[in-house]
Amino acid sequence: MNSKSILLSGIFLSFLAVLIGAFGSHALLGLLEKNNRINTFETGAKYHFYHSLGLILIGILSIIIKNSSFDVPAILMIVGTVIFSGSLYLLSITNITTFGIITPIGGVSLIIAWIYTAIIVYKSQI
Repeated sequence: MNSKSILLSGIFLSFLAVLIGAFGSHALLGLLEKNNRINTFETGAKYHFYHSLGLILIGILSIIIKNSSFDVPAILMIVGTVIFSGSLYLLSITNITTFGIITPIGGVSLIIAWIYTAIIVYKSQI
C-alpha cells in the first residue's frame, strides 16, 4: 500500500464510522435497546473511529518517514477494525453471542498494528 491508499482507506473507514454510528443511534436504537446492546454497539463505533484515525496517522507517518514500509501495520489496522468493530456490530444487531468470539482476533490485530508502527518510528531517522 502506498501513502495515498493508506490515507484514503483511513478516510473511508472514518466515513463509515460516522455513517454506522449515526445509523445505530437512530435507525437501530429500538433493536439495540431490545437486545440490550447499546454499549456494545457504541464500543464498536468508538474503536472503529479511533482506528480509522490511527490509519490516517499511519498514512501521514508513511509520508514523513521515507524508506519504511507501513504496509503491514496499515493492513493489520484495516483487518483489525473490520473484525473487531464488525463483530461487535453483528453481535449488537443479531444478539448472536458467537460473534463475540472473534472480537479478540480483531483486537490483537489492532495491538500488533500499533506495536509495528511504534517499531518503525523508533527505528527511523526522524
